[in-house]
Amino acid sequence: MAEEDIRNDRLKKLALLREAGMDAYPARVERDYTLAEVGERFEALEADKSVITIVGRVMAKRGQGGIMFADLYDGTGKFQAVFQQGSMPDDAFTLFADTADTGDFIGVTGTLFVTKRGEKSLQVSAWKMAAKSVMPIPDAWYGLKDEEKILRERYLDILLNQDVRDMFYRRAKFWQVVRNYYLEHGFLEVETPVLENSPGGADARPFITHHNALDIDVYLRISCGELWQKRLLVAGFPKVFEIGRIFRNEGQSREHLQDYTQLESYEAFGDMRSGMLFIQEFYRRIATEVYGKYSFEINGHTVDLAEEWKEIDFNTAIRERFGVDPLNCTEDEAIQAVRDAKIEVGEALNLARAVDHLWKAIRKTISGPAFLTGIPVYLEPLAKRSVGDPRTVERFQILLAGSEMGKGFSELNDPLDQRERFEAQQKLREAGDDEAQRLDEEYVRAMEYGMPPSFGFGMSERLFSFLENRPAHEAQLFPLLRPKPNDHA
Repeated sequence: MAEEDIRNDRLKKLALLREAGMDAYPARVERDYTLAEVGERFEALEADKSVITIVGRVMAKRGQGGIMFADLYDGTGKFQAVFQQGSMPDDAFTLFADTADTGDFIGVTGTLFVTKRGEKSLQVSAWKMAAKSVMPIPDAWYGLKDEEKILRERYLDILLNQDVRDMFYRRAKFWQVVRNYYLEHGFLEVETPVLENSPGGADARPFITHHNALDIDVYLRISCGELWQKRLLVAGFPKVFEIGRIFRNEGQSREHLQDYTQLESYEAFGDMRSGMLFIQEFYRRIATEVYGKYSFEINGHTVDLAEEWKEIDFNTAIRERFGVDPLNCTEDEAIQAVRDAKIEVGEALNLARAVDHLWKAIRKTISGPAFLTGIPVYLEPLAKRSVGDPRTVERFQILLAGSEMGKGFSELNDPLDQRERFEAQQKLREAGDDEAQRLDEEYVRAMEYGMPPSFGFGMSERLFSFLENRPAHEAQLFPLLRPKPNDHA
């Protein structure tokens, strides 16, 4: 039967319920136990012959004649309800048979028993509709095979797929473990602006919107309050972190989305080296508390977080693979190396972009876990210069399964150096690089009051999607999709 025909048939059943005087959408529904609690207390409740009321969604309805069965689900568990003539009024039995469908929420009252097949069940003596479904739920085995429909109607995917439901419980636990780890280490959780006059803290293209009350254009943030959190270090808070949504108006892929959840943290008097130990333990904590293991199969890579995390030098890796030294080559030499390697690029190249493409070609082959260090200054405007080689910065990136899974700095706190780097980034913007960072005068001014030496770190929900071995959009509850042509008709 076509979906529209099913819908029309259910509307007729809704009318029957109303004619019988039953509210199909009551404001209040009584229940004594969740379905999980009924399962846990079954023996005692059965022995007492307790009359109880439970509520759940009808996931399956079967039977005919004088007996019918309904499999109920309430999000905590499943339980079977048995409707039988003689155990309930005939008109109530007939109304259930004529109007109830899979997808309906119903409340049932009765006593517990075990069927001849050994199924723990509720013998129904009365029932009520809690919410009548008008659209049919797809069959658990044969429905929802189209990927776009799965994501567009994610609520059905979650309802029918235990693996997907479990994943989102893990996602919630993932962020709770993150929060707990930072709170245990004395960090203060903060909230910083989502709308900014000048987007900063990352190399990314922002979304622009208009603020009607102030009559100005503003930007959705591209980092989780990096420049704001560092102002809080200036203000005297020694340790701060934020878990929040960020927005980047860029391409979409298995690893990248335009809006996603990010963690950023800043610790006064820490540095890159102390931070590496802190973050290594942090990732291991996530692995064990969320998944109960250290080893993962991710996109063709085997990753064991319990292994020693090796350190890879950025410049050595590129020099050995492509024959150019990022610290000494010219822009033309770097661009030529990209062409010689036949690396596909979708943008105009400068020195920084060319070198970045060379590195990404290498990164795909590294399973990790590893720390990438030795990044050139021109690739990182917000990190402190290395003491041993001022051409590089004290920054590490975490490498897992061919991708970057977090980034940490010894934060730049020299306001003069910071201004010079912002000005260099501004020149790149003026030359056409719309992902280069902007000169943020207010942030530089705050730094001029004195910012302590500090360690900063950021990671996104990409880590969760990798540990799940799923594309990023599948690991979000409701990823953004183009509207269907008739969505706004």
